[in-house]
Amino acid sequence: MHSNTFSEKQEENNPKFSKSTKVPEGGSQWGYDLYPERRGDGLKHGITDILFKGKGQESMDKVKCERNVYKCVKDSPLVKLMMGALKSSGCPLDIRRHIACEECSPVVSGGYDPVLNQIVVCQNMATNRGLVQGVLTHEMIHMFDYCRNKLNFKNVDHLACTEIRAANLTHCSFLSAWMEGDVSIFDFKAAHQDCVKKKALQSIMAVRSIKKSDAIDAVDRVFPKCYNDLEPIGRRIRRNSPDMFKAYADGPYYGYDPV
Repeated sequence: MHSNTFSEKQEENNPKFSKSTKVPEGGSQWGYDLYPERRGDGLKHGITDILFKGKGQESMDKVKCERNVYKCVKDSPLVKLMMGALKSSGCPLDIRRHIACEECSPVVSGGYDPVLNQIVVCQNMATNRGLVQGVLTHEMIHMFDYCRNKLNFKNVDHLACTEIRAANLTHCSFLSAWMEGDVSIFDFKAAHQDCVKKKALQSIMAVRSIKKSDAIDAVDRVFPKCYNDLEPIGRRIRRNSPDMFKAYADGPYYGYDPV
């Protein structure tokens, strides 16, 4: 996996994907300040960070991250289902081209770069296979929306919708909502929706220079439609449940053949 490699042949075979390799001007507005390797900078570590905080091990972190990505692509039902959905939608994913392990800002664990059409797995934050699986599935939903639904990341309503879908399908569960203090055992449905809204809002604010009130308005405008859109997984995944295996098994019924 290479963050700066761009395969023209791969993109020519996937006309739905953008060919642009240029990071746009005003990159911080679109979240690229969170991913310094996107600009060719990298995170800068002082001597204190190296001696006492375990920094300066980026090469080892990258190898570990890439191994976890490979294992998820081979073994994770959710990742395999998403790859099958992308392939069935005309946008097959090549892990050497479309996934990059990089050092990121500590406020994010991953991201989707629509300019380079790459999923970024933050090797300094997603440090085990479970976290990498979550990042890959979350970001593949964005990639799926970009491919299938003509997602425009400059449109805040489009961004809000894909963040709602990703939080709804992969992030929020009874356990996560309970840990964040947002759940009542008597009103799980409302708590789950609140969790999705909160996660979507956090994601928008992390990657856009936008007023919080404007982000909230965008989430509220599109929430009913986007919350009920369960493609391509078909169900909300609960933690510590067989949901991911059921979704994987049901994929072919909806035209998504897992890879």
